[in-house]
Parts: sequence; C-alpha cells; structure tokens
Amino acid sequence: MSSKSTFTTPLFEPLQLGPLTLRNRVFMAALTRSRSVPTNVPNDVNVEYYRQRAQSAGLIVTEGTLVTQQGSEWPHAPGLWNKEQVAGWKKVTDAVHKEGAPIFAQLWHLGRASHPDAPEQKAAGQPVYAPSAIAARGGKFRFIPGEPGYVTAFFIRTSTLQPTEIDDPTKLIDLFEQGAINAKQAGFDGVELHGANGYLVHQFLDSTSNKRTDFMGWFCCQSVSIWSPDSGAANFCLCMPLDETIETFSYFISEIDKLGIAYINITRFVPDTDPEFDGSAEHDVIETYAHLVKNAKLFAGGGYTGEEAAAAVKDGKVDGVFFGMAWIAHPDVAKRFEYAKALDNEPDFMTLYGKNYGTLEEQKNGYVDYPAAQY
Repeated sequence: MSSKSTFTTPLFEPLQLGPLTLRNRVFMAALTRSRSVPTNVPNDVNVEYYRQRAQSAGLIVTEGTLVTQQGSEWPHAPGLWNKEQVAGWKKVTDAVHKEGAPIFAQLWHLGRASHPDAPEQKAAGQPVYAPSAIAARGGKFRFIPGEPGYVTAFFIRTSTLQPTEIDDPTKLIDLFEQGAINAKQAGFDGVELHGANGYLVHQFLDSTSNKRTDFMGWFCCQSVSIWSPDSGAANFCLCMPLDETIETFSYFISEIDKLGIAYINITRFVPDTDPEFDGSAEHDVIETYAHLVKNAKLFAGGGYTGEEAAAAVKDGKVDGVFFGMAWIAHPDVAKRFEYAKALDNEPDFMTLYGKNYGTLEEQKNGYVDYPAAQY
C-alpha cells in the first residue's frame, strides 16, 4: 500500500455539514456531461460514473439537473421534473450512499441561455424565459444546424419571434420547489441552487441581464429556502462591473447566509476561463466575501491543486474545496491526493459531453473508462 501524503492531511479531517459527516474535504463539483441517454433520465452508465467517484469523494454535487424541460438547452442533460427521472436518480443516490458519500442535486434552469431551435426547447413548446428581454452574449449552439449564437429571449407565435420576459417569476420558483421535492424523493441529501455561469438565477442577480424592479436577488433566496435547513446550498460566480459585483454579492451573501443553508460555494477568478465583460476584473474572491459567511460552511473551487486546497483549509480560509475537471479523468481524485498520486490521466475533450449524442454503450467512452491509480 502506498504511504499517505503529509502535504494534504488537512483535506482528510472529517467535516460536519448539518446532519452529515463528510469523511474528507475533497468535493466533486457539478460537471455537465450530457450522458442521460436517450434524454433527461439518468441511466445505468450514469449510476456507474457517480459510483466510481463516490468511493473517495467527501461530497458529490450532480451535474446541472434541470427543473423543467422548458429550461433545457441541449439533449441528454438529466432532469428532476417527473417520476421517471426521480426513479433514475434514486439508483444513483443508492449507489453513492453505498460507497459512503453524500450527494446533493444541483438544480438548474438555463433561462435566456437557451435557443428556440434547441430540440428540448422545441419539445417543451414554451417560451425561452428570462428576467428581461436582453440577449446573452457570445457562445455558439453547435448541436443546432448553422451553429447560431444567443438570441434575445422570446416565444414563438405563428412563426413570429417576439421579445418577452417572464411575467411572474414565482412560476419559476415553483419549478425549483418541485425540483427540490423530487430530489428528496430521489434520495438526495440536499440540493444546490445553480446561481452561476449566466444561467437563470444568475440572470436575476445581474444588472446586465435584469432590468426589472419587482424581482432581483430574492428570487434566488426564495428558491434556496425551499429545502430544510442545513440541506440547501448556493453556488455562484461573478460578471457585472467589479464595484457593482462586490456590492451586489456582498449583500446577497450576507442575506442568504441567514437562511440556515448548509454551505455557500464560490468560485475563484480563473484567468484562462473567466470572461470579462463591462469592466469586470480579477480580484480575490475569497478575501472579498469569506468574512460575510457567519453561519453556513464556506466552500470554494476554481483551479486548486491538492496542496493549495490543503493550505486553504489549514489556514481557515475555506472549509472544503470543490474540484471539477480533475474528476472527469480521475475517478479517485481524493484518494490520489491522500496518497500523493499524480493526476496523470489526460481528459479526452472530444468526449467531454458525449460523442455525437450516441448510444448508451458509446456514452461510456471518456466517461466511466478512466482508470484509477495503483495503490
């Protein structure tokens, strides 16, 4: 048996998270994989994927899990809006719990970051909702003929595109509430509300996408509070001009921390992947917001190495660290940190989101076939 690393020891101190005892502080972040073939319902390959990673992770958060077909963008992302999906996820949670790990469902709705010609959006037959009728910027829908970019939110009426905004945001809160109820029925230990990456919740929090005066950040707060205390969580990132970002999210974090949620998960600025719009700029996210978290546990992510994460935990900057890409190519990330094994599997970016949305057997490629290290 390999000897344990002394550099990562702080990551392997147990952590109490509400009623849950986490065996370590190496967490698996939400990772969109688009493997719920044929569409929306978790399958046996998804079960194996999560089971493998549950053998060493302290906490697993699912890939973004949709609360409605209307909130979808691409095929084969899982959902939590019907009984078939609940049954599929129950197989996942049972497998994860058998391996000794807790698992939260990340609830997701894309809002304006969808397209009317996306297959799932067309099947839903409903509008592309947004806080305000403002188009997202950048991006290409490569699975749609012609690879169109983002468009202003709209609905289809006799083939005429008309800008619109959601008339009553409480309709969306109801969707998240039902998603949380379904998550509980599926055996999840909690839910994380996806408030990052320019999707629906983030759109309500950001003045570049939300010009309305009736609902702003409280949309997110009301959505989180639907789960019992110590079982909900929030995840978010930043996009507005820096001064407005700090003001908005400082208030938001202070208020959401009062709701009795289990944790708040923030993402560091990552220069290679973070877009900068409207004067947004690099700043120390942990330093700026950590002191505002008085009740919830504070988790972070964003390109941490194992040793860097251990130092952040040891110094009391965060309570645990989420890793993303590392878990794609390594089913045993936490164990590798514990025994000083390199993260030496190369991720196959051609199969990151599934290969041509193929058969269930094809979905195994670049998903459940990465080897664990030898110990």
